[in-house]
Order: sequence, then structure tokens, then C-alpha cells
Amino acid sequence: MQLTDSDILTAIRQGNERVFEVVFRKHYQALCNYGFGLLKDMDDAEEIVQGIFMKFWEQREEIEITVSLKSYLYRAVHNTCLNRIKHLKIQDTYRQHVGDFLELNHDSATDELYKNELEQRIAVAIDKLPEQCRLIFRMSRFEELKYQEIADQLQLSIKTVENQIGKALKILRTELADYLPILVLLWAGLGG
Repeated sequence: MQLTDSDILTAIRQGNERVFEVVFRKHYQALCNYGFGLLKDMDDAEEIVQGIFMKFWEQREEIEITVSLKSYLYRAVHNTCLNRIKHLKIQDTYRQHVGDFLELNHDSATDELYKNELEQRIAVAIDKLPEQCRLIFRMSRFEELKYQEIADQLQLSIKTVENQIGKALKILRTELADYLPILVLLWAGLGG
């Protein structure tokens, strides 16, 4: 004798485990295959189907099914798989944002440390310059004065200013050899 969906639901609501097991065995693999088609992951599909059957058993007394039992189970798998897909997309988006944020902050923090170290090394190297050489170099690079303006202010010839800048750059190149590629970029175009 073939049981109707109504008979099956009544038996399951009354706690008939044998009838529930028959339903489980009859639909389990097909539902897993359906879930796999949506998720492309059999482990996730099986987990979802098992969860649906477990929830179905736990809530058997309250469940109202207005369509066929088979349609109800497929719809439950479909909706749960769609929710899983949405959840995975949200997780991926979150991971991407966190990854971008950490990468950006790591780069920024590393750049900041490197910049601070470079600034300290430059300051120490400039302090090692002879007094007149240091003064002329600072006027040129930090006050952005042209060689002629420095010569006028210090009452020196422009040739002396040029020689002192050349001397300063030679000393700094030696002192800051490890940082030379960066310094070239920083000081490019700052000449008189």
C-alpha cells in the first residue's frame, strides 16, 4: 500500500521514525545532487540536506506543507543553498576588504617606518657636513633658494655656492649610499 503525503506527514508528526527514515532514504541522494548543482560542493550540499532533514524532524509537529512533500524538500534545499551562496559572497567580499585594508595599512606602516628612518639618516648625514657646506646645502634644499640668492645672502660667489653644493652631495651620497635610489627621486629637480 502506497502512503500519501498526508499519511506520511501524519506518521512523522506522531514521531514514526521508520516512516521518516523511508522519506530520508528516498530523497536524500537526489536532494544532495540538486544542492551540488547549485553549490558545486558536495560536502556543503550534503551538510545542507542533512540539516534540512534534522530541522524537519525537530519541527515535525509544527510544519505545515501545502505542496507535495517532495516539492517542500526541494524548495527547502533550494532556499538554503541560495542563502549559503549569498553568505559565501558576503564572506568573500569581507575577506577581500579586510585583505585590502591590511595590505594597505601594512604598506603604509612599512612606508612610514622607512620614511622616518630615511629622514633620520638624512638629518644625521647633513649634520656631519662642514659648517658652510651644511648652511649652503640647507638654504638650497630646504629653503629652496637658487644658487644666486644664496650667493647674494652669504656674500659669496656663485661658483663657491656651486662647489659647496657639489661637496655636500658627494658627502651625502657616501653617507646615504643604501638610500641613494630614493634620494635621487627626492632631490631630483631641486638644483639651482
